[in-house]
Amino acid sequence: MLEIPKDDDLLVRTAWLYYVGGQSQEEVGNALGISRFRVTRMLAEARERGIVRIAIEHGTTATLRAADKLTAGYGLRECIVTPKLGIDLDAAPTDAEAEVARRAVGIAAAGLLARKLQVDGPVTIGIGLGRTIARMAEALSGVRKKDVRYVSLVGSLTRTAKANPFDVCTQLAASCGGEAYFLAAPYLVDSEADVDVIMSQRIVRETLEVARSAAVYFVGCGECREGSTLHSSGLVTAEEFASVTAAGAVVDSTGKFFDAKGRIVPTELNNRTIAVSLDDLMSHEVVLLAAGRIKAEPVRAMLATGIVDRLVVDGDLAELLV
Repeated sequence: MLEIPKDDDLLVRTAWLYYVGGQSQEEVGNALGISRFRVTRMLAEARERGIVRIAIEHGTTATLRAADKLTAGYGLRECIVTPKLGIDLDAAPTDAEAEVARRAVGIAAAGLLARKLQVDGPVTIGIGLGRTIARMAEALSGVRKKDVRYVSLVGSLTRTAKANPFDVCTQLAASCGGEAYFLAAPYLVDSEADVDVIMSQRIVRETLEVARSAAVYFVGCGECREGSTLHSSGLVTAEEFASVTAAGAVVDSTGKFFDAKGRIVPTELNNRTIAVSLDDLMSHEVVLLAAGRIKAEPVRAMLATGIVDRLVVDGDLAELLV
């Protein structure tokens, strides 16, 4: 049994509030009177020392069979499927179900990320936006690699959130002992003219160059509806979502909106995001993380783009995709 010295009470309380209490890093920091950056470091230390242990077994016959079908059916290099939750697929999806799925996919994706880090020499990993991406960062443990760089592929949200690329890159770097690079700009700006100004800044250009040097991109995808990450973060209004939906958009990923056939949707929102380009996505290995049955249509659209090389999904979503 793991024994925790009394001096580590704060470390344990931090981990408990975050992993069990479901509080954000900012909320934990406010509750304990410490900075968010210290919370990030303490969470990484808790995983490294075995105070927090996360594991999942996804190599069952059923998940492997589903993964093989998706790999062959969509021409992927690899697909990882987590166990099914055993729910009624005819029942309406719930937030609780989606959260469990995100945790499972996050753990499986962390295993894939750990594999990508097992290389000699420096490596750069591109990180996209999404709650499932954040779960991957939480689950990564036991990996030390000081010559890894995590770089955000998109600008930051306007407020602290678990899905914020700034927070995710910071957490991953703290976990591995590596470095984090951020796009010093908001995810979405007011006009295309603002994009031109921001993209002309040296610090933004240099960060994008780091992103283009990445060995692999880990990205998420969002459904075009109220309650998605972009909508809940306040970046995109309900009216703007209604507009892109009317234009045929069913999914957004890494600053791009696509229709059901995987084609870029003609919307000004595509031109107001600070992110790597579509050409960058097409020229890199892309790992798509998706969790929850509500993601079925968005994932099909993402697979139709030709961008995705590897897919990590939960078992119930996989059954819908198969």
